[in-house]
Parts: sequence; structure tokens; C-alpha cells
Amino acid sequence: MAFLALGINHKTASVDVRERVAFTPEQLVEALQQLCRLTDSREAAILSTCNRSELYIEHDQLAADQILAWLADYHHLSLDELRASAYVHEDDDAVRHMMRVASGLDSLVLGEPQILGQMKSAYAVAREAGTVGPLLGRLFQATFSAAKQVRTDTAIGENPVSVAFAAVSLAKQIFSDLQRSQALLIGAGETITLVARHLHDLGVKRIVVANRTLERASILAAEFGAHAVLLSDIPAELVNSDIVISSTASQLPILGKGAVESALKLRKHKPIFMVDIAVPRDIEPEVGELDDVYLYSVDDLHEVVAENLKSRQGAALAAEQLVSAGAEDFMSRLRELAAVDVLRAYRQQSERLRDEELSKAQRMLANGGNAEEVLIQLARGLTNKLLHAPSVQLKKLSAEGRVDALAMAQELFALGEGSTDKTPQ
Repeated sequence: MAFLALGINHKTASVDVRERVAFTPEQLVEALQQLCRLTDSREAAILSTCNRSELYIEHDQLAADQILAWLADYHHLSLDELRASAYVHEDDDAVRHMMRVASGLDSLVLGEPQILGQMKSAYAVAREAGTVGPLLGRLFQATFSAAKQVRTDTAIGENPVSVAFAAVSLAKQIFSDLQRSQALLIGAGETITLVARHLHDLGVKRIVVANRTLERASILAAEFGAHAVLLSDIPAELVNSDIVISSTASQLPILGKGAVESALKLRKHKPIFMVDIAVPRDIEPEVGELDDVYLYSVDDLHEVVAENLKSRQGAALAAEQLVSAGAEDFMSRLRELAAVDVLRAYRQQSERLRDEELSKAQRMLANGGNAEEVLIQLARGLTNKLLHAPSVQLKKLSAEGRVDALAMAQELFALGEGSTDKTPQ
């Protein structure tokens, strides 16, 4: 039993690399099944967000290079390029890493709550794919429990700090009066929902939600009194939009330089503020070359985020302690489970030996044997059989110079200095 957490994130890889390593929701089930089929992974889950792509593996004997090679091959990347951006955590460190991620301690925005929901989604997809078994399943449940405790017992999530909040904060710095601005939001997922909520709370009355399906856009729009349109309507909506914030799961850019250029002409070059939170990117990078566009990617939000994190630093220290305690407790309980299996096997073996000696004693009694002699023979025979295998192994280990194993046997059988039988012979 061993755990592996492997991946890239906003600290180790640029948005260009991250978007090439990202998994779409449609890819995940097939990718998980392929991962377990082509590598030695016994259980696996994949977490893929705009800021990270991580693989969580349970295995017996597995080299990280094998997983990296699969990941590079799956995304048609150079193994050397991927290795330069990847990190690997094993066993206790892997458990602690998963708990830190779920608690928001490894996020671009310290303590952001969305990551826990994304982690739960990763677990649900892995269950759907049939790649989560008892060990990784226990780890996910322990991870969720640790993250919940961090949320409950620390103040790390009290202030509204998130990538969505950072995007809106940046808009506030550029537009003196947000209430007079129109916002075009592309996508209808959790991040865009947060963006819409922040804009609505700041008094922005004209919000347009564009999505691939009108039904999903309409549900979100209804919540904030916004207007729902399809992605194909974006060029027309750009003309009146001062703020554009996009976060979809599209594999190809949704908004190109030509469409923005046309909108700027009709706006008489009135500036447009754009934030592309998506990975892969929704807005072509070339859009940022236009004079009247202020385009920010998710990586550009670092500075804004930093200003909003000061109040969370103290809480983060307490959260780290909770995570460390949670990781230690999980590994301790897991090792106890391993001991249970050994004890069960040892008990079964002992009971089999007992039954053999008892059956022999019953036959002796049935044949008229002396009861006292039969009991003595039963006790001697059972003792000899129970001690036979440990005796053989201890002699072998001693001959090999395995002093550590002999010391462990002393501890296992509670053979202290005062335990020697001193009964007169």
C-alpha cells in the first residue's frame, strides 16, 4: 500500500503549460480507466482545475516516472518539459498534500472554498470510472473531513477572497463607478456564479451571461437579474460591455482578436477590461495586443490576490497544524488496518492448530487414555506448534545478523528483562 500525488500547479507551471495538461470533464472517465490499465496504478483519481492538474494514485510498487510518462503521452507533451514543471509527493507527504489542497492552503487564493467542491467532484468522477477502491476512498473521506475542520476551526475562509473576487476587485480599480458599467460573463459554472454575485453585490445592474446552453445561462441570470445569451451572441454583446470575465471548460478560444477589434470600432475605442480565468484560455492572448483592451489571465491576478490575503495568514498557520494532525491520524489508522489483517491471519492459523491438537486429544480420550496425560500432551503439542514457525524464523534472522528483527521480536512478544521464566526445574 502506497500513495502518490503527482501534478503541476500555478506555482510550478505557466498558464501555457497548465492548459496543455488540463483534462476536460468529458475526458476524465476514459483517462482514469486508461491510467489504471496502462500503468501499475491500482486506484486513481484526477483533479483538473484552472490552477492545477493532479493525479492521486494508490499502488503497490509504482515509479513516478511511469505516471509522468503516461501523462505526457496522453497530452502529447515532451516528457522533459512536463518533468520540469511537475512535483511528486509520496505516502505521508501525498496524504498531507491532498489535505492542504482541499483546505485551500495550496491555492492561488489562500483558503478559497471552491477547491473542496472540485476535489469532491474528482472523487465522484473516479467512482463513476470505477478507479476508486477502499484505500483511496478512505483517503478522500479523511481529506474532506480535514478540510471541513479547517473551515470550522479557523478563520481562513471568512473573508470573500477568491479568483472571482480578485477579478472583480481589479475591475473596481479600473472603473471608478462599476454601477454604470455592463459586464459580460462567459460561462455559467461555479467561478462565474461567484463573479456574478460579487458584481451584483457591488451594484452592477447590467450583467449578461453567455453560455453554450441557454438553459444554464438563464438559471444563473435569473438569480442576479441578468440577461442570458448564447456564445454565438457574444460579438453583439461585446459592443456594450465594459467588463468581460470568462471561465469555461472549452478546449478552444471562444473570443478572438477579430471579434474584439470589431467591437472596439463600434464602441469608438472605449476601453474594455477583460479577465480570462479559464485554463485552457477562453480569450486569444493576441487580444491583449489591442490598444483599448486590458486583458488579464489567471496568472495576472497574483498581485491582486496578495493584497487580499493578509488577514488569512494567521489562520493559515492554525490550518497547517490541523492538516498535519489529520494526515498523521489517517496514516496511523491505515497502518492499524494493516495490522488487523495480519492479526486475523495469525488468529486463523492459531485456531487451526488448536483444533488439530484438540481433535487429537479427543481421540486419545475416546480410546481410554488417561485424562491428565491427555491434557499435558494437548498443552505441550499446542505450545510446540504455536512456537514452531516463529522459532524457525528467529533462528534464520539471527544467522543473518538481523539484530533489528530480534529486537522487534522482543518487543512484539513483550519479552522484557523480568519476563524470563525462573521457575525451578
